[in-house]
Amino acid sequence: MNIPFSPPHIDDAIVNEVAAALRSGWITTGPRTKLFEQRIAEFCGIQRVVCVNSASAGLELVLRWFGIGPGDEVIVPAYTYTATAEVVLHCGARLVMVDVNDDLLMDMKKVRQAITPRTKAIIPVDIVGLPCDYDQLLDIVNDTQVKSQFQPATEVQRMLGRILVMPDAAHSLGAWYKGKRAGALADITVFSFHAVKNLTTAEGGAICLNLPEPFDMEAVYKEMCVSSLHGQSKDALAKTKAGGWRYDVTSVGYKCNMTDVAAAMGLVELARYDQLILPRRKQIFDAYNQAFGSDNRFRVPTYETLDKRSSYHVFTLRVNDASEKQRDEIIFKMAEKGVAANVHFIPLPLLTVYKSLGYKIDNYPNAYRQFACEISLPVYFDLTDEQVAEVIRVTKESVSEVCGL
Repeated sequence: MNIPFSPPHIDDAIVNEVAAALRSGWITTGPRTKLFEQRIAEFCGIQRVVCVNSASAGLELVLRWFGIGPGDEVIVPAYTYTATAEVVLHCGARLVMVDVNDDLLMDMKKVRQAITPRTKAIIPVDIVGLPCDYDQLLDIVNDTQVKSQFQPATEVQRMLGRILVMPDAAHSLGAWYKGKRAGALADITVFSFHAVKNLTTAEGGAICLNLPEPFDMEAVYKEMCVSSLHGQSKDALAKTKAGGWRYDVTSVGYKCNMTDVAAAMGLVELARYDQLILPRRKQIFDAYNQAFGSDNRFRVPTYETLDKRSSYHVFTLRVNDASEKQRDEIIFKMAEKGVAANVHFIPLPLLTVYKSLGYKIDNYPNAYRQFACEISLPVYFDLTDEQVAEVIRVTKESVSEVCGL
C-alpha cells in the first residue's frame, strides 16, 4: 500500500467548474473571484475579503498597507514556515522571534516581553489549524502601557492607535475560537489555499478585513484590490462596462490578484467545506487520537478545547523521548513501508538564512524540543479508513524498530 502525505482533492465537480470558467472567457480576476470573496466573507462572518494569488502575497500586502518598513519591528513565532517571517524582511523591518508553547502556538508571555516602542505588528500563527489565544493577545496590544509606547508613523497606524494583529491563518480556515470563526478573530487575517491546504485553489490566498472603527471596510477593500493589481484603479471586470477602458494608476502597487480559474476551484470546495471536508478530516484526527492517545510512547496534538476547535489540518504527533536523529529515521522507515510523513515545521533559527541573520535556536528551546520529536501524519479527504489503519500500524512499527519501544 502506498499512502502519499497530502494529495489535493480534485473531483469532477471541481474539473467541471474550472472548465466552465475557462469557457466563460474569464480566466483572470472576474466574476468568480468576486463571488469567492463574498462567500469567504459570509463563511467567516465578516464584511470584506480580498482574494490574492498566495497567502505570502497577502501578508506582505497588509504589512505594506500598514506602512511597515525600516526601523519597525514585527513579532512572529520561531516555530512556523518561512513565509511568515520573510514578508517582514521584504518590508525592511526587523524580525523579532518568540518561543512557542507545547501546543506549538506562540507563547504570549514571550510576546509581551518582546514588545518595544518600535513594534508595529504581531503575526500569530494558527499552526496546524489550532487558533491562538486571541483574547489574551488582543488584551496585550490594547493594554494602556503597551498602547502608550506605540509610535504611529502613518495615518493608518494613527487610526488603529496600537500594534496591528495579523494572524497567519494559512492552516485554519474553518477553525473556531470562542464562538467565532478564524478570519473574524483579529484585525486582518490571511488564509492560504495552496495545494496542500484543506481548501485549495492550486495557489491562492485571502485577506480577511475585520478592522475596528473608524476603519471603513469597503474603502480598505478597494485600496487592497488596487494595490494587488499594480495600483491600477480598475481591474479587467470593471473595464468591461461601456466606455470603461480608461483607468489611472494611483499608487506603486503589486501583481498578486487571484484568477477566476483559481476561484472556480475554491467556490466548489467552500460550498461543501463544513458538511463534507471538515467532518472527514475530523474522523481521521479522531482515529489517530484514539490509536496514539493512550500509548505512552506518543503525545497527540490538541485540536479541540472548551474554547477552540481546529480545522484538522495537520496531525502533529510527538514521539516521546525521541531525538531528532531518531525522528528522521522513523520517517525514513515509514517511507520504506509505503507511508509518507512530514515535519511541521523546521524552526526558523535552524534555517541557513535566519542563522546568517544572527538568530540562534538556543534562544527558542521549546520550539526545538517540539520539532525534534514531531511527525506529521497524512490527513486528507480521500484517505480511506483502511489507509488510516495502515498509517497507524506503520507508525507504531517504525517507532518500535528505531527506538526499541
